[in-house]
Formats: sequence, structure tokens, C-alpha cells
Amino acid sequence: MSYLIVVAHPDDEVLGAGGTICKLAQEKNRVHVCIMCSQAEARNFRPSVMELQRDTEESAGLLGIQEVIYGDFPNIQFNTIPHLELVQFIEKAIVQTKADVIFTHHPSDLNNDHVQTSLACQAAVRMFQRRKDIRPLRDFLFMEVPSATEWALNSSENLFRPNTFIGIGEKCLVKKIEALSRYKGVMRDYPHPRSQEALRGLAAFRGAQCGLEYAEAFESVFRRIDKEWL
Repeated sequence: MSYLIVVAHPDDEVLGAGGTICKLAQEKNRVHVCIMCSQAEARNFRPSVMELQRDTEESAGLLGIQEVIYGDFPNIQFNTIPHLELVQFIEKAIVQTKADVIFTHHPSDLNNDHVQTSLACQAAVRMFQRRKDIRPLRDFLFMEVPSATEWALNSSENLFRPNTFIGIGEKCLVKKIEALSRYKGVMRDYPHPRSQEALRGLAAFRGAQCGLEYAEAFESVFRRIDKEWL
């Protein structure tokens, strides 16, 4: 199986699905990450471009990510980019990775880059309906990014409501926290959502919701089951 995680910024892939990435890679699946804004110029405590790319590669190596696809869209300015450009970049990643399952941001999120990435990804995943050479999508899921998704305060929107829980266990939780720590300046002291204690607590809470020790939560919004997969 080929999995593609489409995110706005470096570290979003770890925050939203780091434990799941670890588990999928350990099960010999192919896991790819597409980062729309690889330089994250507006980030506080940001390292140099070369250091950030090295941090990204080290984090990816820890989790078992097979490939990182880098975009250069401007940080916190995705809303200024033509929607079609974002969509086409993601479509190229889907073709390149031959993705069966795609994870991305929830469209109700505090961070506008996350929102624009989600909207573009929603448009891109329909490729298999237009092109016979594209593998049919099996599953499309939204993820939660601590310090962003929970700050979606507009109650008129459909907020993140998980319906899919993936058990990650102690080992993959530790890998997730270690992978995030490779990003300089990202982790904070407790009680910040990006602290080690908060990440462990969230994994325990999501696990308790589904009867597991530790889990990551997702919202599956499209699932296609073919009889040959059963």
C-alpha cells in the first residue's frame, strides 16, 4: 500500500500522523510526505533553509518515510496563490507516489495554510475519476494538528470529529515525539500542545476513546471498498 500525507509545513506530518506513519512503515507500507511550504519563512525560532531541510530528513528517517516531496509555496500566504496551482502540485505528488490512501489537514483549522492545503487536496484526490491511469483512492482522511486544529473557534463550521482511530503503541509514540524533537524550535514546555506531555496525553485520550493504549485520531471522509480488497 502507498500512503501520502499532504501537509502545509514541515512538522505538520509528525504532529498529525507521526505515530501512524511509524506504524505503517514498520508494516512495510510505502509512506510519502508532500510538504507544500518547505521553508516556513514566517516561523518563530526558524533555523536556516539547509538546517530545516536536514531536520525534515532526519525526522522522516526516524519514522520510516520513504520520500519527502518539497513545495515552495509562501508561508502563511497560501490564500494568495491560485487554487489551481495548489491542486496541480498535489496531483503531481499523487501521480508520483501512486497513493492508495491520503491524509491531510482538516478544513476547519486556525492556520489558513492548513485550510488551503485541505481544500486543494480535496480537489486533487478526485483524479482517479478523470484519468484511467490513476489508481483508485481507497481512503481519504483529515488529521488533527495540535496547536492549530483545536483552535478552530468558529462554531458555525463543521469542526474536527474523529471517526477513525489508529493504534500506535508506546514505541511509535516515542518515535513520534523523537521525530518532532528533530525540528529545532518546534517543541515547547508543558502545558503547550506541542510539549512531550501534551502529545502523550492526547495519544492516551484518543486511545481511551477506542479501547487502545495510545492512538491517533482521524476523520475519514471518503472510503472506497472494492470486493478484491476484502
